[in-house]
This record gives sequence, C-alpha cells and structure tokens, in this order.
Amino acid sequence: MAEKLNLEPFTLPGLKTERPLVISGPCSAETEEQVLDTARKLSKNGVQIFRAGIWKPRTRPLSFEGHGAKALKWLQKAKQETGMYMATEVANVKHVYEALKYGVDILWIGARTTANPFAVQEIADALNGVDIPVLVKNPINPDVELWLGAIERINNAGITKLAAIHRGFSSYESSIYRNPPQWEIPIELKRKAPELPIITDPSHICGNWENLFDISQKAMDLNFDGLIIESHHNPEEAWSDAKQQITPEELKTMLDKLVLRNEELDKEQQATIEELRVKIDKYDDMVIDTFQKRMEISEQIGRYKKENNITILQTKRWDEILNKRIKQGEMKNLSPDFITKIFRAIHQESINHQEKIMSQVEKEIEERKRQKEQQK
Repeated sequence: MAEKLNLEPFTLPGLKTERPLVISGPCSAETEEQVLDTARKLSKNGVQIFRAGIWKPRTRPLSFEGHGAKALKWLQKAKQETGMYMATEVANVKHVYEALKYGVDILWIGARTTANPFAVQEIADALNGVDIPVLVKNPINPDVELWLGAIERINNAGITKLAAIHRGFSSYESSIYRNPPQWEIPIELKRKAPELPIITDPSHICGNWENLFDISQKAMDLNFDGLIIESHHNPEEAWSDAKQQITPEELKTMLDKLVLRNEELDKEQQATIEELRVKIDKYDDMVIDTFQKRMEISEQIGRYKKENNITILQTKRWDEILNKRIKQGEMKNLSPDFITKIFRAIHQESINHQEKIMSQVEKEIEERKRQKEQQK
C-alpha cells in the first residue's frame, strides 16, 4: 500500500459529483467558433466540464500543435457564456502560468509528461500554493509506480483535489485499441490508493468512436469515477484525432445507455458473494500449491541441465508448451491473452528457479574441487 495521499473530494462549487463525472470537449481548440459551438451543445446536454487541448504534444513536428495561449481566450469566453468549468493539458511551467492567468479551472498532465519525473516535479513546484484540481494521466508505458509517483509529486506540492486518468498504454503488439486499456494497471493503482478517483479516457484507449461505449461501460462496471471523452461539433472536420471524437448529441445518447451498478450489497447479496468467495479462496490455495510443485520440478530440471551442460532456454519446447496451453484454454473458455500472460509468467518464474539452482550447483562443484585440492 502506498503512503496515504492527502486528498479532498474532487469537486468544485456547483459541480454535480454523482457517477459518472463527465469531462468532454474537442481534442484541440481549433477556432473560437468551434470551441463556443461545441461548448454550447455540451452544456445543453448536461456536461459541466469542458476540455480542450491548447498545447498539443504531437508525435510529428508538422502536425497541428495547438494555438497556445491565444486559444485560452476562447475557453474564457466559453466559460462566461455557458458557466461550464474549463480544463486543459499542461506540459511545462509556462503552460501552468498561462492557464492560471486565464482562469482555467482544472489542469491535466498528459501521458508523455507523466513519464518524466523531472517535468512533473517542475509542474508541481509551479503549482505550490495554488488551489486547483489536477488530473494525472497514466504514463505511456504500463508502470503503476511511475503513475503513482507523479500523483504523489503533485500532492506533495499541496494539491489535494486530485484524480487519475486511465487513457491506456502503448504496446508493440497489434490490438483493436489505439492504447490497450490493460485494466489491471488502474485496478492496481486503485488498490494502492483507494481514495483516489479514477477517470477513464475511452477516446485515447479506442482511437475510434466505435468502441467508446464498451470501454465506458467497463469503466463503470469497475466502479471508476468518471469519463473524459472527446467531443467535437463536427468530428469529420476535426484538425486532430477525428476518428475518436463524437458529437455532443452522440455523447448524450451514449451516456444515457450506460448502466450504473450498485456498489453496496444488502445482507443476502453479501452472504451469497461470501459463499462464492470461499470457493474461490479454496481454488486459489490449490493453484499456489500446484505452482510450488511445478517449480520444484523446474529446479530438478535446472540441476540436470547444469550437470549436463544444457542451456536453460529451450525455445522449441517453450513454443510447443505455449501453443498447446492456448488451445487447451480456448476449449475451457479461457482467452488466449489470459493463458499467454499466465504461462509467460510461469515460464519466467521457472527460468528464475533454474538459474538459482544452476548457481547453487556451480558453487557445489567449486566446493568439491576445493576439497579435492585440499586432500592432495
């Protein structure tokens, strides 16, 4: 468990806090007309927090990188007209000062920035003594400690209204998602910091509008606190990330479809769940015992390999095991992804045990040699 964060409720005056907290707006603030029209439509549909990128950290230098401080005036005007709270991303100290000067209500730290502790610390120092809510996106790589570290840096600067944004993680493997969600990472963050609100970003996870609902529903099923979704008054004409943006009207339709499930259980439900959990615990105990026995055999194999000068990694054998277990898993309604992760972990643990036993055998051989030398 991480050191307890010093947090206040993530709220602002007049902000409705029931789940899901919804933050929406275009990927980029493109024109004053686009900002105002999108904000009006979102406000009409009940969204209270408007988001827009002012400075856009783009992968390629010739991409649209935002209008900078000039566009902050458009957010200011949208706030005056609609009463919505304004949120934008900051990536350095200059961004922080400019956003505060124009009365931005909520700041967020992007995935690339979160991955850099030096940049996060500079932003934290700039926010010292400022009372403003801050959202921290997960780093681009699946590192829960790096994510939590960024949150702690901002919290240590005196920012107590904090939330985490789960926007998915980069991966070299092919996927239907732009940034695979890897739900186990935000779940682990929730375990380490249970008081920290988590807001899921389906737009950056999906990279397209087609899967937004499924990701949003799963976030609600996991009892996450909110959603940050990109919305544009005319997505087809968007200057950046057009495929993942939806209209304010489409957003409302999607949100209305979400099913919010109960967190609290009545006595009967609690009893039923506990009965099933006892069964799960029994099987978990069996799994641990089986792993122990498997590793004991791996150590025997490691000793034999050392004594016979055989390499630890046998690629052909490993490939056969993995393919066989994936097929077996599919026959038992277990996903290939699950089986692959489990058996990769088992294989790595087996290698670790074999390396350890090989080292021990090496020491035993050296000790026998030393004793023979002494006997001569």
